[in-house]
Amino acid sequence: MAKKKYYVVWNGRKNGIYTTWAECEAQVKGFTGARFKSFPTKEEAEQAFSDGKPASSTKKAKSVTTEAKSTDEIEWDSISVDVGCRGNPGIVEYKGVDTKTGEILFSHDEIEIGTNNMGEFLAIVHGLAYLQKQDSSRTIYSDSMTAIKWVKQKKAKSTLERNAKTEYIWSLMDRAEQWLQTNRYSNKIEKWQTVEWGEIKADYGRK
Repeated sequence: MAKKKYYVVWNGRKNGIYTTWAECEAQVKGFTGARFKSFPTKEEAEQAFSDGKPASSTKKAKSVTTEAKSTDEIEWDSISVDVGCRGNPGIVEYKGVDTKTGEILFSHDEIEIGTNNMGEFLAIVHGLAYLQKQDSSRTIYSDSMTAIKWVKQKKAKSTLERNAKTEYIWSLMDRAEQWLQTNRYSNKIEKWQTVEWGEIKADYGRK
């Protein structure tokens, strides 16, 4: 059983202490400059909320200044991509959103079977093609280091078996690889720092 956590929100829609991530997320997701942190005990959370910063006795806690600085590092004029999976392998869908507003810019309906990393890879490449058509140099955020690596290598190294059921997603992967090999782009592809910033803005909320 997962250990209980207490979530302190110093700067969000409603500041306070919450006992579930869902309650905390409702206060900070999409809130510019949000400042929040989880603590293992109620006492540490209460002390941190009272002090306006993480309790000094919590070794792993980052300072509020560090968290605020991290949030400030987000390039809000960007797009964020993420995948929704049911099983891994399993049903896969993805979307790209405006990081600042959350507006959905593009998406792909459910694919019968695929993996999380394959979906993340397709989402990034779809984002690059979308931005190319917009003649935009905006940054793309993804929370998958594996997918980012595949994009930079222009080759996806998935171990998903190629068969009749996976034929469709593999056709998309092949097309995405071909796009990377025949197109140039200047957009940065950055890792979304989930620990410091909360869930990526394109998150499907299925955790």
